Amino acid sequence: MLQARDLYRFFHAGDDETFALRGVSLDVRGGEIVAVVGPSGSGKSTLLHCLAGLDEPDGGSVTVAGRQITRRGEGTRAELRARSIGVLLQSGNLLEHLSVADNIGIARALAGRTDRAAVQLLDEVGLEGRANASPSTLSGGEAARAGLAVALANDPPVLLADEPTGEVDEGNEGLILELLRRRADSGSALVIVTHSERVASEADRVVRLVDGTVVDG
Repeated sequence: MLQARDLYRFFHAGDDETFALRGVSLDVRGGEIVAVVGPSGSGKSTLLHCLAGLDEPDGGSVTVAGRQITRRGEGTRAELRARSIGVLLQSGNLLEHLSVADNIGIARALAGRTDRAAVQLLDEVGLEGRANASPSTLSGGEAARAGLAVALANDPPVLLADEPTGEVDEGNEGLILELLRRRADSGSALVIVTHSERVASEADRVVRLVDGTVVDG
């Protein structure tokens, strides 16, 4: 469902060159949850951005649901994300001028789907009754769960999540893990960047990054 081959990504700061990814390869099957772990600065978020087509690697390729997303125009990448990829970042998942329900509706419309009510998704993430709330009125944990609902709005075959439980308490962490497992059981491929030992323990496989290189998994 998701394939990454020999991904390289480097950044320049003056005369210095920093490698964020050094030949990272990853295969994730439908129905599988893969946790990506490692110390801060190891390249986890950079990898997620490259997998989502939000950043272009300097080398290598990414294929999602049989379509290559690397070295494509932004319009093509956006269309592929809208239809095949759910993305949950650590922040910036909600349009501030829209209600939570309207954020979900926009994601559904971009995917060409209008048959699923926002209230159902919000119920799944424990935000029933917050459909009309403005993002600015949500707590950190609520915003994270609302962002997850938006990421799931297009029923994506691939879900990419960066610290999906980082802002939630233990009870809501369990709720989110149950939801993610149901998504995998329905056939989706999930990649979760996390520092949480609980999240990693619930994954089917753990990939460890150190200095932009896979050292385990």
